[in-house]
Amino acid sequence: MIQQWFNWRTLLTIIAILIVSGTIFYSDYLSQKIAEEEKQKVETWVEAQRTILNTNDLSNINLATRISTENDDIPIIEANEKDSLTGIYLNLDSTIVANNKTYLTEKLAEFKKLHPPIELRISEKPYLANRYYYGESALQKEVRYYPIIQLVIVGLFIIITIIAQRSQFQNTQNQVWAGLAKETAHQLGTPVTSLEGWLEVLKDIPANEKFVVEIGKDVNRLKLISDRFGKIGSTPKLEEKNLVEQIESMIDYIKKRASGKVNFVFDTNNETYIPGMISPPLFDWVIENLLKNALDAMEGKGNIKVTIADEAASVHIDVKDNGKGIDKKNIAKVFKPGFTTKKRGWGLGLTLTKRIVEQYHGGQIFVKHSEPGKGTTFRIVLKK
Repeated sequence: MIQQWFNWRTLLTIIAILIVSGTIFYSDYLSQKIAEEEKQKVETWVEAQRTILNTNDLSNINLATRISTENDDIPIIEANEKDSLTGIYLNLDSTIVANNKTYLTEKLAEFKKLHPPIELRISEKPYLANRYYYGESALQKEVRYYPIIQLVIVGLFIIITIIAQRSQFQNTQNQVWAGLAKETAHQLGTPVTSLEGWLEVLKDIPANEKFVVEIGKDVNRLKLISDRFGKIGSTPKLEEKNLVEQIESMIDYIKKRASGKVNFVFDTNNETYIPGMISPPLFDWVIENLLKNALDAMEGKGNIKVTIADEAASVHIDVKDNGKGIDKKNIAKVFKPGFTTKKRGWGLGLTLTKRIVEQYHGGQIFVKHSEPGKGTTFRIVLKK
């Protein structure tokens, strides 16, 4: 699925590049063709002005006047032989010209950069001439900017397609997660029920009291795991709980199963009650995963500090260890499925943790700080 996603994205990128490149080349070709035609039109227009000035033939004057008036799209500014404005212009907004004294000067400078002038000599001695500078028609500008517009449209199309593909990929991934979780809960249900039955049988045998208690703990643990997977596969119901007590109970649970060389600290900032809307089994799983990761990072000895802070709009929970830390290049990967630095493991613990915090609790989880050889701090942010 991932490979297919990358193939789709690569194909879309190649198609977009081909479309835009082809459009740019073709638009440039059209622009040059239009520029040549517009130059010819301006030259014809200037010749019409020459005819009007130099002939007395009425038929020629009528034709020249008609040619002169047919140019209604190419802007033209007339200047003398010294490039001083004569005040004559064509196809420019007369209102702007009247209200802005520098408008014609600015346009003249712009037209000089676009095309050389077409000159109409009036006399040789003294040398008198009119120079006609011209700009681009609306069609020329549209052709020039068309590739940019098309690039934006193609870019938007690619973005929408990528978002749609990503959404589809995430939906498929979510369905796989939910299906896997439901199936796991279902598969665990049968042996757990059977074990509960055998546990009742063992209770009736007098010499088994100690074994029954320990087996009962393991059976309850299996039931908890089954309940967690069942909630992953469906929308869990959130309840208001005291986060201080909830976290403290998980720290106590992990502490009993950790090495005596690990020191646990729980800093509540002198708070005894901090409410939060959570799914208790899933929230416990989050804290358990983070504490177990901290233990693995410290390899059996060190300090783990859990801090909870009641902020104005959210609750911040930090889990800090002084273990081996995470390389900078791997920080962005820690929540991705399959990523693990352990010799054994599926690399799904932190992925599930992120899913539980963000999708089921509407919060955030991220690596707040990590330095190789000095430890890592994970932060959970729960909205109030």
